[in-house]
Amino acid sequence: MRRQFGVGGAQPAGSSRDLRLDPHSLPVRYEARDTRADGGTRQIEINRERVVVRRAISGITMTVQVRIREFLGIACRQTDAGQALVLTHRDPSLSVPLIVTTDSDEIEHAWMTWSDLFALPQIDEESDMAHEPAPRRRRHHVIKARRPKFLVRRKAGHARGAATIHRNEREIVARH
Repeated sequence: MRRQFGVGGAQPAGSSRDLRLDPHSLPVRYEARDTRADGGTRQIEINRERVVVRRAISGITMTVQVRIREFLGIACRQTDAGQALVLTHRDPSLSVPLIVTTDSDEIEHAWMTWSDLFALPQIDEESDMAHEPAPRRRRHHVIKARRPKFLVRRKAGHARGAATIHRNEREIVARH
């Protein structure tokens, strides 16, 4: 049996209507603009646990599944069409639009609803915090000094004691 997806928020091709996804009708599948993808669109599927992004770049189709908890939060952005709520990821190509509208009251209500639904923070794009780079990973850590895994199986070598030198002894040499 195939899984049925709600059509809430699905935008028909050629429609000039703004994108409005209903957070209470998940799972939902729709198409969004993607300038780098073939055809300029990507397919997005959102459910309560994960987001699936399908797109083709240079003829290579890819499907990326991202858990909801890996997103940074719900951000409100200014666009040419008004304001947009975006499910924001560290990788900008994985950020997903949720709603585009010019009504500020609707944006505020949807922002709170999506944030509560996914248990993600509301991110203000104008703040400096939104533009901070991710912290760099530490390169100097305890494991770095360990032996590589394949060498751990081997017995570690050890230097033999100093060569024994016998002094004041006569050497016995065998002769025919």
